[in-house]
Amino acid sequence: MAATRVLSYVMRELRADWRLRLRRGDAAGPVCGAGVLLTHDRMLTCAHVVGEPDTPMWVEFAENPGIPPVAARVAPGGWLPGLDGAGREDIAVLALDSPRPQAAPAQLGRRMERGRKVWIGGYSQAFDDGMWLTGRISGLHGAWVQLDAGTNAEVVRPGFSGAAVQTRGEEPHDELVVGLVVSWRGDLELGLPTENDLAFSYMIPIDRIAELVPLVAELSGPDGWDSGLSRRLRDWFTDGDQPAVRFGVVGHGGGRDRTLRHHLHRAHLVYRGGRTRPEELVETLVAQLRPPRHRRNAYRDWLLEGGDEPERPATGRPDGSGRVLAVIGLDEDPDPRGLVPLLARVRTLGFRLLIIFRGGDGAALAEVSRDLLVPALDERAEELVGRAEHFEREWVRLNGMIDSASVAPRPAVTAAARRQQLRALRSLTDPRQQLTALKTLLRELRADLDEESRSRRPILPGQRTGPGPAGRP
Repeated sequence: MAATRVLSYVMRELRADWRLRLRRGDAAGPVCGAGVLLTHDRMLTCAHVVGEPDTPMWVEFAENPGIPPVAARVAPGGWLPGLDGAGREDIAVLALDSPRPQAAPAQLGRRMERGRKVWIGGYSQAFDDGMWLTGRISGLHGAWVQLDAGTNAEVVRPGFSGAAVQTRGEEPHDELVVGLVVSWRGDLELGLPTENDLAFSYMIPIDRIAELVPLVAELSGPDGWDSGLSRRLRDWFTDGDQPAVRFGVVGHGGGRDRTLRHHLHRAHLVYRGGRTRPEELVETLVAQLRPPRHRRNAYRDWLLEGGDEPERPATGRPDGSGRVLAVIGLDEDPDPRGLVPLLARVRTLGFRLLIIFRGGDGAALAEVSRDLLVPALDERAEELVGRAEHFEREWVRLNGMIDSASVAPRPAVTAAARRQQLRALRSLTDPRQQLTALKTLLRELRADLDEESRSRRPILPGQRTGPGPAGRP
């Protein structure tokens, strides 16, 4: 099981939602090239891949079959075959017939360095599942950039047009698309790169595309996407092992707002301050929770007005465990302070809350801190202290009975000391001090428990766990 998790992690590191495989017409059409996902409903490819501006295209998320394919057409203003109709632009922006917010878009970059290594994934004939080539950035070829390959066999060929030319940074997901494959050329003008004495690949750089396509200019600029916020939101939405309330400040417009909007499809419910009424939220909540029919009005009244929670039926309370309510612009609500107690009651039903303010000085900050954030972080700290106590009991029970290499090292700080820290911070009266202390304690507890996890490294299939004869594979 552990080995499977490791292999799945490796596959995730190699996979990218934004690398697209294109067919002309529909799902039965031939593979004709590649493309790059820009946003939840826009993608980029070469005009010659599409052929004509009214040609319908079929877009497949080849590296993530969990995302359904979708039809696409040239977006308004997205057809740039050339300034004179037959020039060297060869750019097409396509609009997806229906958005795919679950797909992570590409990160675009304008910076290029001569000699920098690049990776290119395309769909050449007989390689519909993908084929990878490498090369290096060489120099300008008019408005295009020449890519040098190690051999002619590594030059792009039909099926690579529209593919991303990407560089890699130091981090696993630090990939930047710096251009689109557009063409290749051999010195003898023969049909395949390998038939020529010399052959080169060419790309349209993102810097040039940005001059012609405003969306690309925006996305490749310094305020295109907030990758840090995207990573934090993705981790919080997908990892139920984090505090149940997350708070952030995201102003209107720009890369942070774009990033937030891209992730909102992950929420089960979205409340927008100033646009949604609390009564509408409660109606939707009750419909999702499905309490017994004769108790629905009681739950509506309790959520809106407070008081005693309705008597639980024999089958237990209505349960929203694992569901996410995103509250966007709480500070823009007509009565933000009045909304916080309602949200606190929603939390008791098992919902996780994403609370976003549009400004850093909005009303109800103190109430959010005291009534939502502190209880959620305290709840999480209690869980982690419990884990630390369980681990310590196991350590005491097993220590001396089995090989020390098989037992995770005991954390430097005892679980009893962590329990005492938690008790002490609960006595603080200032919610801001409590928040700071809870965040510190959570970091320390994670470090304690991560040390335990690191000592239990998973074993890959076929990996030897002990010494073997020298020279054997």
